[in-house]
Amino acid sequence: FFVNDTATTEIYTQAFVGSVRCVQETVAWHFTELNQLVPDNTIFAHVVAIIESRDKLSEEMKEQLIEVTKDEEVVQGIFDAAKSSMGQDITDMDKDMLKKLSGRLIQMIKYRENMQNYLKERLECVTPNLASLIGENVGARLISHAGGLVNLAKLPASTIQILGAEKALFRALKTKGNTPKYGLIYHSTYIGKATAQTKGRVSRSLANKLAMAARLDAFSLKPTNKIGEAFKGQMEERMKFFANGPKPKKNADVMAEVLKEMRDEGLYIDTTVEKARVTVEGEAEKVEEEPQSEEMHDEEAQTVKLLF
Repeated sequence: FFVNDTATTEIYTQAFVGSVRCVQETVAWHFTELNQLVPDNTIFAHVVAIIESRDKLSEEMKEQLIEVTKDEEVVQGIFDAAKSSMGQDITDMDKDMLKKLSGRLIQMIKYRENMQNYLKERLECVTPNLASLIGENVGARLISHAGGLVNLAKLPASTIQILGAEKALFRALKTKGNTPKYGLIYHSTYIGKATAQTKGRVSRSLANKLAMAARLDAFSLKPTNKIGEAFKGQMEERMKFFANGPKPKKNADVMAEVLKEMRDEGLYIDTTVEKARVTVEGEAEKVEEEPQSEEMHDEEAQTVKLLF
C-alpha cells in the first residue's frame, strides 16, 4: 500500500501545483498584487475561494481571511491593494471558472491532507523507527522506491544513500565524473540543514541509521520507536558536531541505554541471557532427577534380593 499511496500523493501534488499556477495566472490579470501578498499555494486557494473578485471585498470577509491566513497585516494589505489595484475587470465567465477551480483546489488539499495523515498513521504502526528518524513523507518514498519494507531492509547503507539517484550514478560512472552523494534522502531535514561541506558526511551517517532502522522495523517482533528516537537524537548531535560542536556520544553507550529502557518495559529480550537461563534451568532439573533415579535403583535392587 505504500507504493500506491505514495504514487497517488505525488500525482495529486503535481496536479495541485499545476492547477494553482493556472489560477494564479488568471487572477494576475484581475488582482495582480494578490500573488505577491499570498505566496503560499494552499492559503492562496482558500483566499481566492473567499474573495472571487476584488470588487466583492467586504468587512464580512475579513474574519474569514484572517482565519485562513492567520495574519491581520496580510489581510489589511489585501484590502488596501484591492482599492488601488492595476488589474483589469473580470468577466462573469472568468468568475465562474475561478470559483470552480478554487473549489476543486480545496478538495484536492483536503484529499492530500487525508492521504498524508493515513500514511503517517500507517508508518507509525508498521515502521515506527523509520518514521521517527526521517519522517513519514521521505520514509514512504524510500519504501515505495525499494519495492517494500523487506526489500529496503535488505539494502546496504551505501545503496540507501543514493536510492532515487540511479540515473545520476550511472551517468557519473559512464563519464567518469563525481558520483551523487544522496538520492531521496536529500528531502530530509538533516540534508537541508547541513552545509555544502558536510552534506556528504551527513548523508552517510543518515543512510547508516536508516539501514538499521529499516531492519529493526522489518524483523522485530515488538515494533517500537524508541530506537528510532535514539537515532534521531544521535543525528542531531552529529549535526552539531559537524558544525564544530561537542563530540557526540558513542553508539554503544546510546544503544545500551535504549536497550536497558526497553528491557525494563518488556519490549526487548536478550537472547544470550535467555539461553543461559534455559541452560541453567535444564541442568537444575537434571540434578533433581538424579537422586530420584538412584533411589529407584536401590528399591529395584532390594526387590530383586527378596525375589531370589
